[in-house]
Amino acid sequence: MHTNIIALLPDHVANQIAAGEVVQRPASVVKELLENAIDAGATHIKLIIKDAGKALIQVIDNGKGMNPFDARMSFERHATSKISSADDLFTLTTKGFRGEALASIAAVAQVELKTKQENDVVGQHIIIEGSKFIEQTECQTATGTSFTVKNLFFNIPARRNFLKNDQVEQKHIIDELERVAIPHTNIHFILQSNGNEILNLPAGNLLHRIKSLLGNYIQKELAPIAENTDFVKVSGFVSLPDAAIKTKKEQYFFVNNRFIKNPFLNHAVYEAYKELIGYQSHPRYFLFLELDPKHIDINIHPTKTEIKFTDDRMVYMLLVSAIKRALGKANAAPSIDFDVEQSLDFNSASNNRIVTAPTISYDKNYNPFHSIENKTNLQKTNKQHWENLFDGFKSSNGNDLNSTKEQTVIEQKNIEQQVFQTLKKEALEFSVFQLNLKYLITTFNNNVLVIDQQRAHERIMYEFYLNTKAETKIASQQLLFAEQLEFSANDFNLITNLMAEFKLLGFDIEPFGKNSMVVNGTPADLQDFNIAQTIDSILETYKLNTIDAKLEKHDNLCRAIAKNTCIKYGKVLETDEMKQLVGHLFNCENPMYTANGKVIIMETNYTDIDKFFKR
Repeated sequence: MHTNIIALLPDHVANQIAAGEVVQRPASVVKELLENAIDAGATHIKLIIKDAGKALIQVIDNGKGMNPFDARMSFERHATSKISSADDLFTLTTKGFRGEALASIAAVAQVELKTKQENDVVGQHIIIEGSKFIEQTECQTATGTSFTVKNLFFNIPARRNFLKNDQVEQKHIIDELERVAIPHTNIHFILQSNGNEILNLPAGNLLHRIKSLLGNYIQKELAPIAENTDFVKVSGFVSLPDAAIKTKKEQYFFVNNRFIKNPFLNHAVYEAYKELIGYQSHPRYFLFLELDPKHIDINIHPTKTEIKFTDDRMVYMLLVSAIKRALGKANAAPSIDFDVEQSLDFNSASNNRIVTAPTISYDKNYNPFHSIENKTNLQKTNKQHWENLFDGFKSSNGNDLNSTKEQTVIEQKNIEQQVFQTLKKEALEFSVFQLNLKYLITTFNNNVLVIDQQRAHERIMYEFYLNTKAETKIASQQLLFAEQLEFSANDFNLITNLMAEFKLLGFDIEPFGKNSMVVNGTPADLQDFNIAQTIDSILETYKLNTIDAKLEKHDNLCRAIAKNTCIKYGKVLETDEMKQLVGHLFNCENPMYTANGKVIIMETNYTDIDKFFKR
């Protein structure tokens, strides 16, 4: 007798599987609900969250609402108001169209819907829990829709355990709100988190919306784009080359007002900036492409953020051209004035002038090999409070940073410590010189040590800040004039969360209105740094560290500050400065590696040198 092994999934299981494609985290719910509100013609959308969306997500809009039948049908799988035939898939202009969103959300949460159309006397109130329909009743409610999602993944505890901490999840929610708020500038968006207003974005034009999200400073760093062809229309803003930043953020592509990700288009942007920005520098852009929906395929991914074009090469070339032209108009790149005749003008000078061969002038007595020392002295800079940089440094006698490793590793560390103890005693007696403004070269026991000056100082600064405790917090150097800084909603949320840690490390920072901070003081060592750029870089490094590794908050911030305030390659060091740097390095608990494991010291054995010359 044969036993059947294939069976249809129960509806509640099928719904949970479908939900896995659409609802990956609270931000996924936010995205779907915001898109539905926009498609409903709303001009005012309020997003309310608690515990980063884990406890509550509520979207209230003033759109057209739904009648009793549509309100109930909206929770059925494959139910949609956007598509009636397969051909409609190729002429999409709305956001949501897959007919899975509400059914998927209702499968993994406790959902409440209140909705009313303008001409209806009463609205509809529907309650569903984990795909189980509870009730549908009449209620009093304003025209539009209020969608409430409580206790996300309450019936799938394993999925809930995979969610990140509230700070990370809230960042994703803000990202999703920004992606719909930037293209829909005619809609007033509000975000409330745990009772606090995080964002308030009144209706306006695109530049107003970008300034509301990032701060007024951004306006002077952007160049507008406006190009129109028969195939595609390109508009928006790109950052000027000298406003390039060290991390990839604030990079937005919208196709027909839908946020999309496309590496091909991203490459086109960088091609336009070629030779205009430095290595590992990144432009910011807010770019809008409008083209006939029949030339794109948006339905290639459940989240609808990936896209295909019928003519990728055409879009690529037009985008590069549009950006170059915009930068040219802003005098950021060489440009040709096409309104002027480009033929050579041979009559611009006097017809009677005498034509002579070009000549060059040079110093016949110059010898490039004469007095290299003089050339080096020209590069040297004055000491900039170098001694202050090391105030408070002391030998650390704590346990090794990797004390949890096996005994063999501990024994190896003990051997290294004995060597370093000797190095500490002799450090200031070393003969040190600088190579290529990047490395410090010295000798020990007839061996040659090559020290990476930037990594060495990063290690020193890291341990200095890491060993700071509440009872020995770093003193703050008060600024003559307090400096006000504007942040994006995500960065403001992050710096607020890190406020206590910043103050412990010598930063006197306080909230100053919505998404703004005022800096009253900084650690004395940072008095020569650009405060705004330094804090922005520290936050970006902190976020990258959060992605790459699970670090304790204090440790992560110490790493970020050290990386962004240490001396950099290219800095000329005096002999005393080099000796002091080497001395403090060998006073560290772990002078061989940076906090993220990069090698600081290379040692070349003198026997290897002998072998080389005996060949």
